[in-house]
Amino acid sequence: QLQLVESGGGLVQPGGSLRLSCVASGRTLDYYAIGWFRQAPGKEREGVSCISSGGVSTKYADSVKGRFTISRDNAKNTVYLQISSLKPEDTAVYYCAAEISSPARSCLLDSDDYDYWGQGTQVTVSS
Repeated sequence: QLQLVESGGGLVQPGGSLRLSCVASGRTLDYYAIGWFRQAPGKEREGVSCISSGGVSTKYADSVKGRFTISRDNAKNTVYLQISSLKPEDTAVYYCAAEISSPARSCLLDSDDYDYWGQGTQVTVSS
């Protein structure tokens, strides 16, 4: 059974940066596409970014393009989300999720595609 654990969240001032980590255990991440999602209080879960199992394909929500960068290190069974130029509206619980996917297949920002989820890490952007 694949298990995911997020870390790296915290309180940061507007304009600041954080690096979120999603560490997998139980299985190798080599064959899994990974997505990052977030959910703010009173709002629906939103797809933020994803990376294909092969690492070639990435996607970003329009709201984070140019500010967030997703990457993966399969040797460490870890996917990262570098979040920069943070805004108060980025405040949310951030989740990583995984789905089995062939390396040639592009990832999707649809939460229904993902089978495994972490417990989330809180990101709060406030002065």
